[in-house]
Amino acid sequence: MLKPILQYLIPPDHWKFPVIILLGIFAGLGLYVFHIAKVPSYLSDSPETCVNCHIMGPQYATWNHSSHREWATCNDCHVPQDNIFRHYYFKAADGLRHSYMFTFRLEPQVITIKQAGKDAVQENCVRCHTQQIHDSKLATHRPEFHANIDDRYCSECHRETPHGTVNSLSSVPDARVPVPTSPVPAWLRQLTN
Repeated sequence: MLKPILQYLIPPDHWKFPVIILLGIFAGLGLYVFHIAKVPSYLSDSPETCVNCHIMGPQYATWNHSSHREWATCNDCHVPQDNIFRHYYFKAADGLRHSYMFTFRLEPQVITIKQAGKDAVQENCVRCHTQQIHDSKLATHRPEFHANIDDRYCSECHRETPHGTVNSLSSVPDARVPVPTSPVPAWLRQLTN
């Protein structure tokens, strides 16, 4: 049953060489796009990965100047941490949405967090700060604020943690953001100079 299907896919003898060349070209272009898009970096939890897209510069800069920088990366707050499957599923779904938005130039001028992201951030706030939320000695001078933590998001009161007020790079004009390296090979840059 499989043999007739394979015979249908194999081109005639006079087409084999052009088909091999075309497949090689497509494979090469695919690998080149894979390299330019820095796909392997998205498997890591490195904050520098978030600035592969220049639009994330303000978020990176404000995080880099916050106290969270010492303890948490972007993924520690913005990606679910309860199990590895949910962690990578969330990263994949979010990454596909981001790549779609950036490929078709649909990104907004001001980035706002989506509902799934809000829920993940809330879970991670409670996960890391559970002692501060539930221990009355460590809570605020008004512990009733944290009494009904399930009814509201931490960001309702702690809206500027850890990013501050971020609207654009003008929010952090002197910020140093790692600039992604050029994907253009050196030999091609020399030809255009």
